[in-house]
Amino acid sequence: MAGESRELRFAFFGDSICTGQGVSLHRTWAARLAARIEAELASQGRKVCVLNPSVNGETTRRALERMAFDIQGSGVDAILIQFGLNDANRWESDRGLPRVSEAAFAANLHELIARARAFGAGPVLLNTNHPTTRDQIPFAHYAATYEDGNRRYSDIIRRVAAEACEVILTDIADVFARTVSPGRPLASLLLADGLHLSQEGHDVYLEALTPPVLAAARAAARLAG
Repeated sequence: MAGESRELRFAFFGDSICTGQGVSLHRTWAARLAARIEAELASQGRKVCVLNPSVNGETTRRALERMAFDIQGSGVDAILIQFGLNDANRWESDRGLPRVSEAAFAANLHELIARARAFGAGPVLLNTNHPTTRDQIPFAHYAATYEDGNRRYSDIIRRVAAEACEVILTDIADVFARTVSPGRPLASLLLADGLHLSQEGHDVYLEALTPPVLAAARAAARLAG
């Protein structure tokens, strides 16, 4: 039909926190937020395809290798990026080295943002990561815990968001810090592994991300004309 607006594309690009590992698909924050994006833009007469080419266990290094197909192939109008929990991990087989070094992690995030923008993304949202309960036992070859690394990599995410032009920082770590209380312990927001989100954790993500993500969707619609 002449004059009909084209379908928009909004991508969630991340790791198991975006796929919702360990939780029923329809109960994940990503699935429920996708429905909210569709409803928001439908009220403006716009169609949107919400993509989630996220992969369990993914690092920024591997994400860059997939980006040509998953993001650049058809382009996106907006994107939410969340990595770091795997980048910060230190496998025993790596003798204390992180899967992705801090310097490489920062550079990879900058490149993910640049590539998304080169292929159409107007709004770019960058999530920090929630805290974990893996804060007691240090790595086998490194005198720090997993949670120590998680905090450091979230700091890098904040720095990259500040350095990159007009990136929307969604500080999930700060949201969890304000959510956790004696009556609502961190463990209740996580699965038994102390890392992945429980149903209640997905609820926290959903409510925290809905306002900035819907604002980004509306902005993408305006930019698309």
